Amino acid sequence: MTSTMLLHIEEPKPRPARGIALWQLGFRPFYLLAAGFAALSVLLWALQFAGWLGRPYLAGPLWHAHEMLFGYALAVVVGFLFTAGRNWSGQATPSGVPLMLLALLWVAGRVLVLTPFGWVAAIVNAAFPVAAAAGLGLALYRGRNTRNYFFVAVLLAFGAAQFVLHLAQLGVLTLPGWVGVQLALDLMLFVMVVMGGRVIPMFTNNGVPGVQARRQPTLEKAALGAVLALIAADLFNLQGATMAVLLALAAVLHGARLYLWQPWRTLRTPLVWVLHAAYAFIVLHLLLRAGAAAGWIVPSVATHALTAGAIGTMTIGMMTRTARGHTARPLRADRFDVACYLCVFASALVRVGMPLAAPQFTVGAALVSGWLWACGFGLYAIRYAPFLIRPRLDGKPG
Repeated sequence: MTSTMLLHIEEPKPRPARGIALWQLGFRPFYLLAAGFAALSVLLWALQFAGWLGRPYLAGPLWHAHEMLFGYALAVVVGFLFTAGRNWSGQATPSGVPLMLLALLWVAGRVLVLTPFGWVAAIVNAAFPVAAAAGLGLALYRGRNTRNYFFVAVLLAFGAAQFVLHLAQLGVLTLPGWVGVQLALDLMLFVMVVMGGRVIPMFTNNGVPGVQARRQPTLEKAALGAVLALIAADLFNLQGATMAVLLALAAVLHGARLYLWQPWRTLRTPLVWVLHAAYAFIVLHLLLRAGAAAGWIVPSVATHALTAGAIGTMTIGMMTRTARGHTARPLRADRFDVACYLCVFASALVRVGMPLAAPQFTVGAALVSGWLWACGFGLYAIRYAPFLIRPRLDGKPG
């Protein structure tokens, strides 16, 4: 055989690894658990809220908020931070048996809130973000990644907020349980504005040719500072006109931030526009909450702009993008992804818009919104389960 012939012989391509990869990296179990739980929990709550469920699923709105924040949203945050934390630090975050035990702790928390074992539920639920903080913190410390230490503090604060809620319900504290919920909402808002500021301009410039999404340093500091000021204001229970002004100022700053990212130029790139839509809901939340502080609208509308709108849309966008990237799939949304985005986006529009336009249809809006939400996250769970369970297409670990 001649040397010329040898040049035309192709090397065999590596075959993707086989088996189960569910416990190799944090996004895999927690995205799958979060999506399935989001679909089931919100659907059951919508049926309960509309009076269609014979036996109540949750004890009341407080526990619906608890499950959406400390159940669904926190699972996505932990999955994302474990995955990003490995890249930030160059060190391993929990995988294998430790990751399996953390997932089991999260599942136990979802079960225990449905039981009369209040103290056990309090301890288990608060333990989850604390254990996650330890897993993330160890990787960041080993990698000397001091820039992201604050995420460890955020996870610990989630644990504290959740424990406060449980202690209030157990009668140990005289504070209302909604104090813990509001702190968790503010923490989730802070996580989204930090990560949104980091990734949305980058993803926009990388994914949409010709776009020049910009970050202005002074505006960045002012926008993040406004959210920190909002957290402090809520801790001190600031109300009335002063709170309305603070919220309106925060809305203007974050609206200006979004404007610099040129969202109108991303409409043909679903993997990017979904993140811009999520950030637009943050601005809307701040405006609506300012209106609620001024006494013009009911506060629940502003809350759902943050939860169903910003949290729902940003998490579905990041769950598809990071799952695709970390399983070696193309960074391009297919028709299933777009269907997920549209369902969750429509769910938020119905849940926020209908009570504003026609408050008498709030119950119907909650039911329709719940069905749309369940369709979006249920489709994600079905579509992405094989991706999350199986190894990467390129055979690499992770």
